[in-house]
Amino acid sequence: MPRFAAFLGSINVGGNRLMMEDLRRVLRYEDFDDVETVVASGNVLFTHPECPSEGLAEKMAWIVNQEFDIDSFIAVRSCAEVHAIIAENPFGPGKENAGEENFVHTHFLSGEPGEHQMKALLLDHAGRGDERIAVGTRALHIDYVDGVGRSKLTADFIERRLDLRGTARNMRTLKRIACKLDKLE
Repeated sequence: MPRFAAFLGSINVGGNRLMMEDLRRVLRYEDFDDVETVVASGNVLFTHPECPSEGLAEKMAWIVNQEFDIDSFIAVRSCAEVHAIIAENPFGPGKENAGEENFVHTHFLSGEPGEHQMKALLLDHAGRGDERIAVGTRALHIDYVDGVGRSKLTADFIERRLDLRGTARNMRTLKRIACKLDKLE
């Protein structure tokens, strides 16, 4: 069976506390196999019969909402898609414009941003910070040059401009997840 990674948004921040043990238990009950969590911030590895990743994301989001009363955006990517998203990040390791791994993020999105949406995001962000932004496959790649904590380029800022939901992971976490997916395939 194919191996996938799910990236849950808004988990263990604000009031959305969720024990990873509880999440694993519920997902196993709902036909997700070989469920493993990575870091306590909503990264789930699992196997599932062949299914489009969008369908798996919807199924998992429904389960999280029903079982834990959390409305979470969930991005599901296959092992190959996780490797591809790392490779396409222009600020990732080995690239000419590489940034620090913990400052370089991929913001997984619920869809592809349109040209006018990206223009609005870049225009509204101009002068607000030194972040570098590049469009990816259903994602934004961002180098938070001065760190994420002080940045004005927040998830809410991005989502309002793009009219797409999303969740971000740094390069260090993505590489760790890719390695775990490789070992299990």
